[in-house]
Amino acid sequence: MTVFSSSLIWFGAGVSIAEIITGTYFAPLGFAKGMAAIAIGHVLGCALLFMTGVIGAKKKMAAMQTTALSFGKIGAKFFGLLNAAQLLGWTGIMIYDGSLCANTIINGAKDYSKFAALAIGVLIVVWILAGVRNLDKLNFAAAAALFCLTILLCVKIFGGLFAGADSGAAMADGAAGEGMADQALSFGAAIELSVAMPLSWLPVISDYTKDAKRPVAVSLAAAVVYFLVSVWMYAIGMGAAIVAGESSIDIVMLKTGLGIAALVIVVLSTVTTTYLDAYSAGVSSQSVHSKINIKAAAIIVAALGTVGALLFNMDNITDFLYLIGSVFAPMTAILLADFFVCKNDSSAKKIDAARIVVWILGFALYRLFMRFDFVFGCTLPAMAATFVLALAAGRLSGQARQ
Repeated sequence: MTVFSSSLIWFGAGVSIAEIITGTYFAPLGFAKGMAAIAIGHVLGCALLFMTGVIGAKKKMAAMQTTALSFGKIGAKFFGLLNAAQLLGWTGIMIYDGSLCANTIINGAKDYSKFAALAIGVLIVVWILAGVRNLDKLNFAAAAALFCLTILLCVKIFGGLFAGADSGAAMADGAAGEGMADQALSFGAAIELSVAMPLSWLPVISDYTKDAKRPVAVSLAAAVVYFLVSVWMYAIGMGAAIVAGESSIDIVMLKTGLGIAALVIVVLSTVTTTYLDAYSAGVSSQSVHSKINIKAAAIIVAALGTVGALLFNMDNITDFLYLIGSVFAPMTAILLADFFVCKNDSSAKKIDAARIVVWILGFALYRLFMRFDFVFGCTLPAMAATFVLALAAGRLSGQARQ
């Protein structure tokens, strides 16, 4: 894994319909305040993403293998199972969002969403079969196409396309259209939604940094590229919602008049992002049982995600994002404390009971903090509290060994 390869992978991860959709939630804040929340949240989230990537890169371990450093072998299997489950959920959500958006852009008399979901699922399998080591050319072509098409989308959205919308006033004071008047969002909650996307990649990033030639450089490239692209996607969603007065991104994409170009953006961005979810679900499955074949498991996840997209309504993912945060934010805080400060390594143990207790406390604190409107959201306070608890656990275990 080189810096260039890492950049291509995380460019593809950042260009995502799900991120654009999440960006629409920020419209009630107005453009300036919304961008501030997006930037602050992404700085926090991507800093954590970088540090987590460094752990896997230096230890030459996949994401869920690194959890053994804090929680022991059984703990790593537990988190591997949870991660595979959340990545299966993400696979279904991404395919669902992509298929609905593609169907609206096609704008035919018939419902093509199921066909679109199947087509996206098949393309994800093609990416999986290509394999991480053979993806450079495929990802380069996809990234180049997405970059050009997304620039065109930005021009369309922010170039005064939507006649009749007072975009200047909307940018200034947060007027967001009739359909979004009741969607009040505090600044703290906005930061939380901004942190949520990079946070969702914490249990994944080491799957792609573990083979890095230059651990710090590759991890930094992943975090920086993802930061830039993800902020861009959020801004597109928010700007589209403000200027168009419309929170449904599929309708916004239709209004741009980009036609086939919009369809390519939707399909390619969904495939390049969801591939990472499905593949990493396979890697996490192997951490649960070493005999599981990664590609086979990834293909099964892609297939199950496609079935889920066909059968279930996945319009609102806010609760899902918070659930991911409550599980993996305290887990990551403990891992960071152990690796960078305590220098703890529990990988030889079956289970580190003290760290499991700290994680349970961190999970409970996260769910508790969700009830309060902190200025910087609930993730940072919950992680900070869990980090301190992990340091205390490390100190006590060190004293016990002495």
